[in-house]
Amino acid sequence: MLINHYHYSDDYLKQILSEVKTIALVGASPRPERDSYRCMEALLKAGYRVIPVNPREAGNMILGQCCYESLASIGHPVDMVDIFRSSEAALGVTEAAIAIGVKVVWMQLEIFNQQAAELAQAANIKIVMDRCPKIELEKPYWTGKEISGLPRAQKPGRRDDNVKAVGQ
Repeated sequence: MLINHYHYSDDYLKQILSEVKTIALVGASPRPERDSYRCMEALLKAGYRVIPVNPREAGNMILGQCCYESLASIGHPVDMVDIFRSSEAALGVTEAAIAIGVKVVWMQLEIFNQQAAELAQAANIKIVMDRCPKIELEKPYWTGKEISGLPRAQKPGRRDDNVKAVGQ
């Protein structure tokens, strides 16, 4: 069955965000104006353990968390990898995520890599593309780690009636 990575059921996304506790954020930035910084800040506020990963910032602190050079250098279990890198880089990040035994690979808004998605699925890893966990946590259906008072972003949806949505 083809999986439509433009549509995910609310239950699928909610299950992921309810189950994960530790998130490695690849492409983390120490700059408050960057999306990766704001997303990391929101995830920390929601109660997740967030581990920043950026080779240029390795050893430095981002939002009070020690930044690592790579996923392999973290050295303890990670539930989810949140990718703030290009679509082209997503395959290599996914391969590294599989190597450390993550449960979920999440690609941020406008990040798509079908080969990475297929690789993750073949390894029984849940995959999300073109979504932001911060935005998902702000949706009305969410009753778990809700982030109140943060601005909501809107992203137009895509539709392909011939492909089943993930989680349905």
